[in-house]
Amino acid sequence: MSTSEATNLSSEKNLEAMKNFAETYAKRTGTYFCVDPSVTAVVIEGLAKHKDELGAPLCPCRHYEDKEAEVKAAYWNCPCIPMRERKDCHCMLFLTPENEFAGEQQDISMDELQTVRDSMA
Repeated sequence: MSTSEATNLSSEKNLEAMKNFAETYAKRTGTYFCVDPSVTAVVIEGLAKHKDELGAPLCPCRHYEDKEAEVKAAYWNCPCIPMRERKDCHCMLFLTPENEFAGEQQDISMDELQTVRDSMA
């Protein structure tokens, strides 16, 4: 059993993929991560875990009756429709510069992600 299976965390492969996606998307859209990097790390971990379990980065900040059906509908797959249409990110992963919780970062280190993962284990 791998460490991620034992602790119910995402795989390293998908964590890194979601980190790279989030950084690239933030830069492309002119959005920024939350001033509190633990918020960013928790959301990226949630996206990676959904990618492991469901094959798609379903928004981790919402409740779903049927996650598989939601993945197929694609509305809440990151970046979700509200983010793509209005730059409205419920998870606070992608924040516009005028948002009071927006930081100045569009990058997060694997060390920061791992620190938060360790606290979740």
